[in-house]
Amino acid sequence: MKQIEEIATGTHFSAICLGKLSELGEYTLELGPEIKIPGKVFGGAAVKATGGEFSFQTFQPGAETGFLHTHRNHEELYFFLSGSGEFQVDGQTFPVAEGSVVRVAPQGQRTVRNNGSEPLVMLCIQYRSATFTAEDATDGNLLSDPVRW
Repeated sequence: MKQIEEIATGTHFSAICLGKLSELGEYTLELGPEIKIPGKVFGGAAVKATGGEFSFQTFQPGAETGFLHTHRNHEELYFFLSGSGEFQVDGQTFPVAEGSVVRVAPQGQRTVRNNGSEPLVMLCIQYRSATFTAEDATDGNLLSDPVRW
């Protein structure tokens, strides 16, 4: 099974490499002895994220999540990086493809499938719902220090 590679760490950062998107199928997420999800890898713990979680997943043609799920507190953003398929929330099904982004509230019953002919690659970012404020939108600080490579 493929492993996450640590690239670099420092006081204020950590960096990992999951490999090429075309290699995501080499990962398997094991949720228990009988529940194994091929092509899915979580990266939040590996990168030491403190405010959210993220995962990459690839669905081969004809593959699907196979279950509906919700969350108690977490909203999710799904970014579709390649391929095409269908997403379903609360019984409503719609097409997704490279460039599609879907936001789902915690209570939304969601699932996804690849009904296309190429792998469907997805990035999912999970974070606590209803926490981003107008003040957060201006949280960045531009520094006058010169960039030195």
